[in-house]
Amino acid sequence: MKQKIKQIIELSIKKTGCEVDVRYDEPMSEHTTFKVGGPADCWLRPDGEGFSSFCISLLNSAKKEKVPVFIIGGGANIVVSDLGIRGITLDMGGWNGESVWTLCKNEEEIIFKSGKNIDEAADDALAAGLSGFEFLAGMPGTIGGALWMNARCYGSEISDFVSWVEFAVQEKGEYCIKRIEVKNKEGFAYKESPFQKMDCLILSAAFKLKKGNKEEILKVMDNNRQDRQDKGHYLYPCAGSAFKNNRAFGKPTGQIIDELGLKGFKKGGAQIADFHANIVINTGSAKAQDIRLLIDETAEKVKAAFGFELEPEILFVGDW
Repeated sequence: MKQKIKQIIELSIKKTGCEVDVRYDEPMSEHTTFKVGGPADCWLRPDGEGFSSFCISLLNSAKKEKVPVFIIGGGANIVVSDLGIRGITLDMGGWNGESVWTLCKNEEEIIFKSGKNIDEAADDALAAGLSGFEFLAGMPGTIGGALWMNARCYGSEISDFVSWVEFAVQEKGEYCIKRIEVKNKEGFAYKESPFQKMDCLILSAAFKLKKGNKEEILKVMDNNRQDRQDKGHYLYPCAGSAFKNNRAFGKPTGQIIDELGLKGFKKGGAQIADFHANIVINTGSAKAQDIRLLIDETAEKVKAAFGFELEPEILFVGDW
């Protein structure tokens, strides 16, 4: 497998001239907010000129050689297995660059590359005097990951603002770049996006934001960042909400879990936070398996007590 991977990468670099940071047997605990996860057979991060062409070449060659490719953004909503990830792990963090904004009728359209940190994207929108991205302030992850998950908080979700998305997708057996216009949030729902049903790589996206008062925008952003801090999001390695929280059961998921007295419930080094029942934390020694067992057992306890089937927001990836 590793020889195939080396050949694929070398060929793609030769074709495109893209600069690529390549590491073999890279611990994924270094690339996720949970700080857990075994080695990736190969972790790589392209950067700069030739990025899109490199990714297209890599995806096509990997498909031909039957080498799996896993795409990672900020590593903010995943738990990687203790056994790691087979094949190639493509880190999009090098695809961030400068933001671009243009006047579009009575709104401003701002464009971000998919590797852009979403907290920094909120700052860029602020710098342009644009309102709409305040809800992203303080949130971990990247624009690509936020689009894939349809990130949501404080009553807003990213699909409220998306105008178009450019992505690589298979067409007639080959990956090519396509763009879709998004109208009326078509294809998006609570924590769902059309990209979850595709074998694709999100490259960039445009968002329609409105002109606003910078002082008022900053005040909301500061409040959101403080709220996240007050809720303990930054105290321990974690991924924010462990379970989806669409209130389909009539109350917040954290309240449901709390009613069972599960705050502080532990499995190995993983624990349901004693400050928020819908946050699972790594107390410092957790393994990926601890986190998975804790989430599975919590869901089982809720099902037994209330009949509710909680759906994890966290994705479990790699070789389980």
